[in-house]
Amino acid sequence: MKDKIQKIVVVGGGTAGWMSAALLKRVLGEQVSIELVESDAIGIVGVGEATIPPIQLVNKVLGLDEAEFLRETKATIKLAIRFENWRVNGESYYHTFGAPGRSQAFCHFHHYWVRARQAGDTSNLWDYDLNYICAEAGRFAKLKVDDPVWEMQYAYHFDASLYGQYLRRYSEKLGVNRTEGLIEQVSVNAENGHVESLTLKNGKEVAGDFFVDCSGTRGLLIQQHLGTGYEDWGHWLPCDRAMAVPSERFEKTVPFTRSIAHPAGWQWRIPLQHRNGNGLVYSSRHYSDDEAADILLNNLDSEAIAEPKIIPFRTGRARKQWNRNVVAIGLSSGFLEPLESTSIHLIQSAIVRLITLFPHAGVTRELTDEYNRQSQYEFEYIRDFIILHYYLNERGDSQFWRDVANMDVPERITEKIQLFRANGTLTKDNLDIFLESSWLQVMLGQGVMPEDYHPLADVLSAEQLRDKLAKTRETKLQPVPQIPSHDEFLEAFCKTD
Repeated sequence: MKDKIQKIVVVGGGTAGWMSAALLKRVLGEQVSIELVESDAIGIVGVGEATIPPIQLVNKVLGLDEAEFLRETKATIKLAIRFENWRVNGESYYHTFGAPGRSQAFCHFHHYWVRARQAGDTSNLWDYDLNYICAEAGRFAKLKVDDPVWEMQYAYHFDASLYGQYLRRYSEKLGVNRTEGLIEQVSVNAENGHVESLTLKNGKEVAGDFFVDCSGTRGLLIQQHLGTGYEDWGHWLPCDRAMAVPSERFEKTVPFTRSIAHPAGWQWRIPLQHRNGNGLVYSSRHYSDDEAADILLNNLDSEAIAEPKIIPFRTGRARKQWNRNVVAIGLSSGFLEPLESTSIHLIQSAIVRLITLFPHAGVTRELTDEYNRQSQYEFEYIRDFIILHYYLNERGDSQFWRDVANMDVPERITEKIQLFRANGTLTKDNLDIFLESSWLQVMLGQGVMPEDYHPLADVLSAEQLRDKLAKTRETKLQPVPQIPSHDEFLEAFCKTD
């Protein structure tokens, strides 16, 4: 076939570049050759990453051994995110990867809980969530269970630099060719606008049929040479800088990420096996860099082991994430602050989408349009979920929080809030990576309580309802005494013979 894609060139390394190379080579095999161009002179943003459960699918496709993966990336287990001071100061809630209780057909468990609350019950919805129970207790185990009521969905925290190096070793074993060098020139076909080749500083030319732009926020191909354009979402998500610093590891490693709200942004704490990742996401219109450094360094739980690193960003997305024969993956495709740990997932889903829609006999408008449609919806749905956390605050203690509480938000958000507040109804949109249980936990945590519940919750008598809640709680607690601490699990599971 004249236009068949035989060679893919990946521009840039790091997590985005090496994950792209690894997955493309693993799935497409000998049908394509892959060359990755990167320069040791260009640093990567990686500061320590938190992920969401679908990353396990990537590891399975790649055939990675989980214990080796945990050892090589100094990873820990993530059961949830704990949000502190987000609704009001001094209050916290969890967004776990689990779901409370046991739902019935047409009636999720929280409807029974809402009915009980209206009758005077004082239990916390999270009391019926095994992920929450184990997160609070600092416990974890890979449970093999027949009953999904005891399933614990989990993800990872890992060192992004080590993860990139791990994927590089994996990719090179598969046959991915790495070329070291700075790109000085990009040749674009005058007739169709497709990228044809790269010229490196040492004079070497790297040609390809298809290019994956993993060059970070500069968007070397997608923006600088194809002029794709960028959709800015700063009016909804006003934070535009992050400051990151590693610190010494804790004596005990918690199995969750901490997200701590401050007067003009929020702080992350990510526990790893060898250290902790810390950072502050903030608005430069409300904090100077010196003020941000002061807040971050004075709110660490352990001693800093490096100087803070500033990372400017602009929230939004490339108007086309597939333009001509270039697909942007990672930061070149757009940026959403890491509040819900979606950065790695967006890399993963972009690669999977590309593989699914991979052009057999050449790039077509139909393929690029469908890829861009799906990418746009996915980005927008994650954006909306992040906005939700800011919009539903009741702090009022700073101009930043007053501004985000009073902003005009996308209509989809207000519709979801109104529907949930009316009778606890939650709907799942196609391409929204967040399940009903995620929207449920954040809405409740941010203070939205349903005024009514599904009529099926009234099928039980008052006594039956009390018995249902008590037995559900008892069932969720049943395996906990046999589950080891998070650190005990890591030590045993990662141990080499």
